[in-house]
Amino acid sequence: MKNNFEKLGIFIEGNSIPIIIIALLLMIISFQGASLIEMASGTDTFVDKDSKLYQDYDHLFMNLFSTESIVVMVEGSDVTQPEVLKAMDRLQQSAENIPNVLEVTSASSVIKETNYEMTGRSEIPDDRAVLDSIIESSVPEVFMPDETHAVVSVVFAGSASEATQEDILRETEKSVELAGFPADYNLIVTGQPAFNIDMNEQMMTSMSLLLMLSVVLMVIVLYLVFRHVRWRLLPLPIVLLGIIYTFGAMGFLGIPMTMVSMAAFPVLIGLGIDYAIQFHNRIEEELEKGESSEEAVIDTIKHTGPAVLIAVIITALGFFSLFTSSVPMIQDFGKLLMIGIVMCFLSSLFVGVTVIYGLDRLGKNSFIRKLKPKSVSKKKVVADPEKDPDLLDRVIGKTATISMRHPLIILGVAGIFCLGGIYVDTMVPISTDTQTFVPQDMPGLINLEHMSDILGGEDELNIIIKTEDNADPELLEWMDEFAQHEVDGRSHVYDSSSIVDVVKSLNGGTIPDNEADIEAIYAQIPDTTKERFMHGNSMTMLNLNIGNAMGELGLEGIEALSDVVEEDIAWMAPPPGTTATITGGSMVFVEVIAALTSGRTQMTLFGIVLVFFGLLVIYRDYLKALTPVITMAMVVGWSGGIMYYSGMEYNPMTATLGALILGVGSEYAVLMMERYFEEKDRGATPEEAMQEASVKIGKAIFTSGLTTVFGFSALIASPFMITSSFGMITVIDVILALLATFIVFPAVIVLLDKRRESRKQKKKLQERAVNSPLNSNEKIPEANIT
Repeated sequence: MKNNFEKLGIFIEGNSIPIIIIALLLMIISFQGASLIEMASGTDTFVDKDSKLYQDYDHLFMNLFSTESIVVMVEGSDVTQPEVLKAMDRLQQSAENIPNVLEVTSASSVIKETNYEMTGRSEIPDDRAVLDSIIESSVPEVFMPDETHAVVSVVFAGSASEATQEDILRETEKSVELAGFPADYNLIVTGQPAFNIDMNEQMMTSMSLLLMLSVVLMVIVLYLVFRHVRWRLLPLPIVLLGIIYTFGAMGFLGIPMTMVSMAAFPVLIGLGIDYAIQFHNRIEEELEKGESSEEAVIDTIKHTGPAVLIAVIITALGFFSLFTSSVPMIQDFGKLLMIGIVMCFLSSLFVGVTVIYGLDRLGKNSFIRKLKPKSVSKKKVVADPEKDPDLLDRVIGKTATISMRHPLIILGVAGIFCLGGIYVDTMVPISTDTQTFVPQDMPGLINLEHMSDILGGEDELNIIIKTEDNADPELLEWMDEFAQHEVDGRSHVYDSSSIVDVVKSLNGGTIPDNEADIEAIYAQIPDTTKERFMHGNSMTMLNLNIGNAMGELGLEGIEALSDVVEEDIAWMAPPPGTTATITGGSMVFVEVIAALTSGRTQMTLFGIVLVFFGLLVIYRDYLKALTPVITMAMVVGWSGGIMYYSGMEYNPMTATLGALILGVGSEYAVLMMERYFEEKDRGATPEEAMQEASVKIGKAIFTSGLTTVFGFSALIASPFMITSSFGMITVIDVILALLATFIVFPAVIVLLDKRRESRKQKKKLQERAVNSPLNSNEKIPEANIT
């Protein structure tokens, strides 16, 4: 591998200008790709399109039955005033003309219909006595909960695209402005679609702010810590170039921007800058030895290129475990991370080294900087005695020395904490309230919660019923009895709705006992109403209203309630030839949270296995494969312990931490290990090699770790709690990975390497003893005896 990278170094040294030109062209192309990125927060970001859950929810429920509503809440001193109801009527008529709107419902339409039946005039009466009588007798509570609140619902198909939903929302807002409500009345446009659109806008704003903050933090840490090199801020634009390439690839490959994937870019800045720092640090080290610019480039790529490439591969293997998740947005997160680290590596290898090479040559030619003429032998194992180590070098070196001197104590204590962390990790609670994931001061959330307080929750369990005949009286009787049983017998089922309610309202409160009468009633029902509850002659829908279950019960409570309803369906079996399937948005989130959280252990174990076998394939050496895995396994255990004792909770993002720890932390261990064996190849003993590796590459790893910590720290500032908590625990885990690299790794590798060398030495002595003439059974001829 080093020979190949040496050839690559020669190529880069000889083609610096074409490399820069190609990099700029790719950047322009990437901007074009970035313009193709789309926001996504629909069902397909949570559920695999091939799963039965998605088929039931999206293909059957969303496409055939589901509707969404943008709700306009009217608040004031008295919403029964004629001028308020007339403004409501103007709003309804305007909203009905919005494209893709199925219907608009409000108290004003009910009042006009009732007044038409009484007087023949379809209008809002001005007589307060007549108006109050109509409201009291005819207006449902859902349209007018009290005298200070009224509701206008703009209804459209649940399968409408996000772009269509946003168009309807904006047109509804315009209609509200033009409706002419009295000045002292408050109008709130809300509903789940409005909440989702607001969340998408907040996501884009949040991502921009996080990227800017991450860059600022990187500038600070590079300026403070990376002071021993020239052009200390150069790694930042190099990694940003890799991020631009990643944005481009994201657009061209059709990877959407989701609540999870927006966190990938600060993560990639933290990881990618590490690669740039490693190349930057090594080329400066080679130049300080007195090598020419050309030699420094070639030696840097020859020695650092393979180490960083292996680190990238191992990091990618850690991230690959994210693909074991059944949640598409987690898989997209994994894709984005893998693409990003490759782009940042290529940017650092080609552009980063080329730029430093050009700046160094420019400095020589203009006499800006002259290198020291004295060179150091490459075979020299100890550091240059003329160069006094700074405080960081001394601390890192001393830490490695203590670790090597007391390996059993270090590993024993680390192992105890690891096992304890793994044990208590199973007790870490799981956050299942999805509304806590978003900014709590987000207007869309505040309005949605206010609507729930006034109107009650809108959460539902939707039961899709497949049958041979929708007009079968036995089927309708079963639906009616089952719905009544659930409302009466289950405390969190508040109401039900189905085609049965419509049939009973048109037939004096009863269900006809023959199919012909039911068919005749069906013919009287408007198509828009039938489409909400029926599809063809073989499918119908029963909705169970469970109020604000997401807030009151949480997803665990909803899952328990759905299990109870499932048992009731089995106990009160539908007619023969009929099946009932529970679906709906609540069930989707139940399945998603369960998949995200319960699978985290398997995801981590799979990542450990992948990293181990990946290292084994690369090195063909059990010691080199095992050492980084042992080091990072310690961090996985410690992380679980910290989450438990600090009172943190797992959420859909923190459930991926095991894979991220392996991906991020293994890199540090691999880089340290590569330098350790490089020093050993120069003739050092295990202790000398570890000491030299710690001092020579330790500062670069420490700087890389700090930049990664600062990059992840930007996530803590996210207004999305799901992202902020992810940033907090990730920062802690990176710090733990650094501690493990400087404390646990030296103990592990020196202990195992010395034992292997001891076994090899014993084997050689045994072979020599066996082959010695003194141990031979052959008789020595007398002529040879003196």
